[in-house]
Amino acid sequence: MTQRSTQPQTLPRPAVPDAGRAGATETAGPARPADGLSGLLGLVALRFEVARGRRWFWPVVLVAGYTVEVLFRLVLVRHLSYPSVHPDEDSYLVLARVLAGRPTTEMPVGVVIPGGYPLLVSPAFRIADDPVTAYHLIMGINALLNALVFPLAYRALRRLGLRRLLAYVFAGATALLPPVIFYSEFVMSDTVLPVLVLAWLLCLHGWLSEGPVKHRSWYAAGTGAAAAYTMATHDRGGVVVALTGVVLVGVLALRWAPWRTTLVGLGSLGVGVVGVKALSWWLDRQFTVEPSDVGGYLWKGLTDPDKTGMTLTRVAGQIWYFIVSTWGIGGLAVVVCLFALFSGRFPRPDRIVGGVLAALLVGTALASAAALPDDGRVDDWVYARYLSFLVPAAFVVGAAVLSRLGRRRLAATAAVTVGLTVLLGKLVVWSAGSALTTKLFIGWALPDVTFLATDWMRLNVMRSSVAAFVVLGAVVLFLAAGGRRVLWAIGLSLALFAGFATATITEQVSYPHANYRKPLATGFTKASGIKPTDNVVLAWDLDGGLRNAQAFEVYRGRVWYRDPRWQPVPAEATVLVTPAAPEGKATDGYWPEHPAEWYVAKENRAQGWALWRKS
Repeated sequence: MTQRSTQPQTLPRPAVPDAGRAGATETAGPARPADGLSGLLGLVALRFEVARGRRWFWPVVLVAGYTVEVLFRLVLVRHLSYPSVHPDEDSYLVLARVLAGRPTTEMPVGVVIPGGYPLLVSPAFRIADDPVTAYHLIMGINALLNALVFPLAYRALRRLGLRRLLAYVFAGATALLPPVIFYSEFVMSDTVLPVLVLAWLLCLHGWLSEGPVKHRSWYAAGTGAAAAYTMATHDRGGVVVALTGVVLVGVLALRWAPWRTTLVGLGSLGVGVVGVKALSWWLDRQFTVEPSDVGGYLWKGLTDPDKTGMTLTRVAGQIWYFIVSTWGIGGLAVVVCLFALFSGRFPRPDRIVGGVLAALLVGTALASAAALPDDGRVDDWVYARYLSFLVPAAFVVGAAVLSRLGRRRLAATAAVTVGLTVLLGKLVVWSAGSALTTKLFIGWALPDVTFLATDWMRLNVMRSSVAAFVVLGAVVLFLAAGGRRVLWAIGLSLALFAGFATATITEQVSYPHANYRKPLATGFTKASGIKPTDNVVLAWDLDGGLRNAQAFEVYRGRVWYRDPRWQPVPAEATVLVTPAAPEGKATDGYWPEHPAEWYVAKENRAQGWALWRKS
């Protein structure tokens, strides 16, 4: 794709008439702005035009925008100081702890998950001496990592042909979207996955586009490295690596890029995958849990005929949620990417990257739908999290669609998007039926659609869809009425709405979710009197949230999960936490045959636990 110049000519300094010289006229420079507000605005506009021509202007503005994005995220997480998404957060924290060189402990999730994200946040454990400080530092790292969506989105929009100001405004809207920020408010790999995928697609496009071989080689290396690190961060990265390999081999066979650049990409991908395997091998040796069998669950889900209907419904539900969570603008991207595959109107790099984006969307939805168990939850059918890492990339493409399509084609694309969304939503409602209203509803798992429906207690498929269509319809109508000159206003409006939506979801979902689980985290540690140096055994039949959170809250010592009635208690253990004794029995009634050196030091029957100490 031919790229517009990124170095504008420096504007000449305007001549300002000398007010002290007799007979000075207005012809020596720009018209003097009128007094008052209009004059002030005119002066500001003039200064802006002059500054925009300086070479330093856009780098400074980009750094300022990134700084604002980071500060916005920090403000949102200022009240969060402990893990509340169990067992995911707890497991990432345990991995980060081990990668920071601290002693190993129990793995809450039961298997060793990829360590790419914990590696990025592990410096917090090298600095902090207590779990609350460590968690706050990780929230800061999350903000720094997640806000990188902004400069990457800006670069992607510039590559897709948007002018600087439009790219800046729409990049701001992209980085403020709720699906982008929401998961970064917790210790989860979804903090950095959107950044990696956006960088991966950007490098892929740069490699396939015309340009110097040296530049394309760097892009190819970035493509392989980003794909490999995505695999190191989450199992979804396996789909990214597979697609990258297919594209690299296909391009090499068809000679669509210089062969030297393709070999660089293959080498980068191969080295990265070897590094991922080495990191996984090392982490596996630090724990005594069974290796992960995600591939086995996936294969069983894909080949079990009894699960076919549920799997396909889940795929439809995830894609429906994805489109609605982007207010239909991500849906524009999906429709155009699918159309581009079979149209010669688009340049080859656009067609390939668009096809890869669509394939990753469907492939991830299919893989997660087949592998996830049936937990008896509403979000089993419309799981939000696993496609959220594609939201920035799709929104960027959707913004380019708004900028580049004419009125008729944009209206047709929007109509197809609405029709596809309605079809997917109806399919989920028809197939899942009463499960959408009778199964367990967890607001944390469905934040975007509950915001759109203004109902935080249940899932309303059609109401959420209509709300997304209202946003999409307003954008299309406003653009049709005002033309491309109003694009900046549309981008600014979307950015403001995204910031409002993200702040509202944080207030209505993130904070209540965390507050509800405080007694199981820092609350329990304080109430039980566990000391920083204690080594703690937690009984299996304790509340799962309490058991998982303490793997992090017991910060210097270590944790084991055991049933003391039939499993030996480790000799180095100093504390044992069990359920409270049954009603009417003595305090040690849960473990009547306990060794003489163990005694109940504290009991809370209301909360259902007893703390034992070794004398």
